[in-house]
Amino acid sequence: MVRRRLRREPVAYILGRKGFRSIELAVDRRVLVPRPETELLVELAMEMQPDQALDMGTGSGAIALAIASELRSCELIATDTSAAALEVARANAERLGLAGHVELVEAMLPPEPPRLDLIVANLPYIAESEWGGLEPEVTKWEPREALLAGPDGLDVLRAAIPAAAAIAPALALEVGIGQAQAVGEMLFEAGFAMVETRADLAGLPRVVWGRR
Repeated sequence: MVRRRLRREPVAYILGRKGFRSIELAVDRRVLVPRPETELLVELAMEMQPDQALDMGTGSGAIALAIASELRSCELIATDTSAAALEVARANAERLGLAGHVELVEAMLPPEPPRLDLIVANLPYIAESEWGGLEPEVTKWEPREALLAGPDGLDVLRAAIPAAAAIAPALALEVGIGQAQAVGEMLFEAGFAMVETRADLAGLPRVVWGRR
């Protein structure tokens, strides 16, 4: 384990697990390591108390499974374009006894989405120019496709926001440093009249939330 850490492998991958809110998730190199700032999306869902919600780009299942564990009345869909990531999410759902509460779909959005109250998403938002400056724990070990999003880090969000706006009245997104204003403008242009920003524990704008 020490030798693996000396190679800068993330502790969560070495241990094979990571705590997130009140649950513990199995994680490996197929998915990102869940981070504390992403818990803001779960907090927001707890405030909204949706009956139907969708976690777009679920990865390990962290957001969807945390919501499912704390809000049992909510019907949840969790999507990802990575079949490998969905294998991890499915195993986590079964181990946590939440498989019956979360429907997993291999897509960005389900082909026939039901009525939704809220979409939450931690999608790729790292700019290509930032990649070389990130820690080796990220660049050498975590799935690149779950992090990089074009020259300015907004390519995935540009595609996802209009699609999500067509099927849900509220959309909450985790964003990178310096992206909150641009993402807020995209949400407004997509028809979300009310746009708010939430800061993480470091005081950085981390979640942008749009509502009709």
